[in-house]
Amino acid sequence: MITLGIETSCDETAVGLVERGRTILGHSLVSSVPFHQRYGGVVPEIACRHHVELITYCLEDALRQAGLGLRDVGLVAVTYGPGLAGALLVGLAAAKGVSLGLSVPLVGVNHLQAHLYAAMLGQTRWPPRAVGLIISGGHTALVRLEGLTRYTVMGQTRDDAVGEAFDKVAKLLELGYPGGPAIERTAQRGDPARVRFTTPRIKSGTPWDFSFSGIKTAVLRCVEEARRTGALDDRFRADVAASFQHAVIEEVVAKAVSACRATEARTLIVGGGVIANQALRRRLAEQCRAARLALRVPPVALSTDNAAMVAGLGYQLHRVCRVTAPLTLTAEPNLGMR
Repeated sequence: MITLGIETSCDETAVGLVERGRTILGHSLVSSVPFHQRYGGVVPEIACRHHVELITYCLEDALRQAGLGLRDVGLVAVTYGPGLAGALLVGLAAAKGVSLGLSVPLVGVNHLQAHLYAAMLGQTRWPPRAVGLIISGGHTALVRLEGLTRYTVMGQTRDDAVGEAFDKVAKLLELGYPGGPAIERTAQRGDPARVRFTTPRIKSGTPWDFSFSGIKTAVLRCVEEARRTGALDDRFRADVAASFQHAVIEEVVAKAVSACRATEARTLIVGGGVIANQALRRRLAEQCRAARLALRVPPVALSTDNAAMVAGLGYQLHRVCRVTAPLTLTAEPNLGMR
């Protein structure tokens, strides 16, 4: 079966065609990031307008890449949350139109679950005991995975998500938007030991909750002091970026490995745009190797928002769990893991 996946939760318009939940036949993605850069972040109205303009192009482009016609599609999967309300509605409208026009089933896909599935795309078996780490611009969470659809949240951010913290620190350092790639590039020239940034011990909640607002404030104070003393130069920016990135990576990796040990999981599955960061990938690989954990991360091209992960998970939900959605399926901007 060929599944058509549609992803419009934020600032990427994407359409993918995946066969039997594993093989990508065609994938078209257009980002509206260049139109948001002057504002230093995603503007929902701009993102929504670009989805409207691009969704038909992406559909036609994905079909062309695959050498298929629309009638070859046997299932439609679409992200229905979490995300920007207007952006999600564009994808939902397109998906419903195709589903209704072809008389094929429709499946709603949770964007966060799809990010984890991106690391398993192409695999034939889901690990029986695993922990999932979701790290993106809007979400940071550790979840216990008990099969394809059973998730238990172990911990999550109390304030900023990792990607959000990267964006805010990049803005403080005047590195531009999006902040994740900017911090990573700048950190390559810096000394991660120049500034000692720490993350707080969280007294309430679970041992696997995160907090990144404190380290963001520490960077702000560091920048203000450097500006006051005239030390705010390129070298300083590189050292602060490297020190910040190092501190965040150490916190994320340590808690992910700890969660695996606590649940006796043998596999760590990571998804979300932040896993495109090469320093994070290296540190995860090192620590998982030391802890004798299997590490599953998506290719860099599938780390950020994409439609292949939506199509892949949608197929599995329909095949394994017999999931279908009515044409009344609507956007859930604040959807969590469930």
